[in-house]
Amino acid sequence: MEFLASLMPAVVTEHGAALIVVVPLLSAAIAAVMPNGKIGWAIALIATIASALIAISITVDVQANGVISYAMGGWQPPAGIEFRIDDLNAVLLLLIGFTGVLSVIYALPSVADEIADNRQALFYSAFLVCFAGLLGVAITGDAFNMFVFLEISSISTYVLVGMGASRDRRALTAAYNYLILGTIGATFFVIGVGFLYMATGTLNMFDMAGRIPELSDSRVVQAAFAFIIVGLGLKAAMFPLHLWLPNAYAYAPNFVTVFLATTATKVAFYTLVRFAFDVFWPEATFVAISFLWIFAILGIIGMVVASVQAVFQHDARRLLAFSSVAQVGYMMLGLGIGTLAGVSAGMLHLVNHAMMKGALFMALGAFAIRFGVRRISDLNGFARSMPFTAVAFTIAGLSLVGVPMTVGFWSKWYLSVAAFENGWWWAVAVVILSSLIGAAYVARMLAAIWVAEPHHDRKGDIAHARAPLLMLVPMWVLAIANVWFFFAPDFLISLTNAAADAALAGATR
Repeated sequence: MEFLASLMPAVVTEHGAALIVVVPLLSAAIAAVMPNGKIGWAIALIATIASALIAISITVDVQANGVISYAMGGWQPPAGIEFRIDDLNAVLLLLIGFTGVLSVIYALPSVADEIADNRQALFYSAFLVCFAGLLGVAITGDAFNMFVFLEISSISTYVLVGMGASRDRRALTAAYNYLILGTIGATFFVIGVGFLYMATGTLNMFDMAGRIPELSDSRVVQAAFAFIIVGLGLKAAMFPLHLWLPNAYAYAPNFVTVFLATTATKVAFYTLVRFAFDVFWPEATFVAISFLWIFAILGIIGMVVASVQAVFQHDARRLLAFSSVAQVGYMMLGLGIGTLAGVSAGMLHLVNHAMMKGALFMALGAFAIRFGVRRISDLNGFARSMPFTAVAFTIAGLSLVGVPMTVGFWSKWYLSVAAFENGWWWAVAVVILSSLIGAAYVARMLAAIWVAEPHHDRKGDIAHARAPLLMLVPMWVLAIANVWFFFAPDFLISLTNAAADAALAGATR
């Protein structure tokens, strides 16, 4: 990363915190007026690559020099809006940037297959707005500005999900449900921010954090915490606030599902970590209670309940959607443990889950573009029909279960170690139980792919197909990453340990 960062021009080093959001926002306006989808795709690809490179530059700067504080418009915080980057949100910037690039590469054949030609440029424009909004949530140091970016990303996401109606009309209902629940979540969040402003007189999160400890007995601050946790919990699909997610993932265009599965709930989880440790005072009774009775308990219930729901699904994408709810439960358990090891394990699973689920949904999209599959029974024999895609799907599926030699093993190992260190043996038992249930639903899909009789063409021969190269490349990048980072985990572990250190440093200042 240091080599790439050294190639960045001085303007990126100086203004990268602003450019990482401004570039995709301006690119969205340009893409919207393009005459065809291919030009819109090229603009989206250039914008996401630029943002990923800026994310590298910012991360290297943070690792070398510490926290970056960027005053928007020259207005110094706390009066002005601050973009503030430390080791905690640097991980999110890297994740959003790189998954954004891989998703856009994947998008060209996928979007061409699902979205009408005259709407593709607008589709890529909406994606860039969503991409910029997620980056803005991750980078801002202003609580109200975070609400604004949450809504920027959410509103564009509703549009993206709804555009799946060209293939399945149920996408409109999914988008409408997502809109209603997302708006409720945003309303809860902004009410909480309003209460915090009432109590502290500031919207700057760093400044707010310095004033809250002396207000920990304030009913206003306690109400603010409750509203913010509910609002962000809904955005993160924390059980039982996850009802928007299964249909949104199942009926959105394949590219949208890939991007949302790798970024959206992860950014919302980051905001929960930021508020729980860096804004509120963890030693306050009402915050300390929430770690066990909200994050940990709801996390482990979600692990089991959502995994059981996944077992009984017949639609492959809905199965993986319920699996995502269960995986959010693992992250919530890490947050609920509340220790350096627990938060680090939760952040590690955040990154690893993006690699697992990104590869899985990419593979399902590749199966769909060639054979139009949706149900698990439609996957029959794809090991012989589409072997390259089937192997990538298998690697990611085994990683989702936590099989050794995949990154999923490290996620569950470090989470279990953190729980044991905290004396939570019962949480380790639930992690094992949830993993066994996960093995059951992954086995259903792998049995269909590797054991069942393959599809045949009209001549009686096995129907062979190959996914487009632009779909295979990002899919295999993620599949290889699932194995590579098992044998070379130091990079990810150092990033997530630093992120957890930054979170807990905020809690102790």
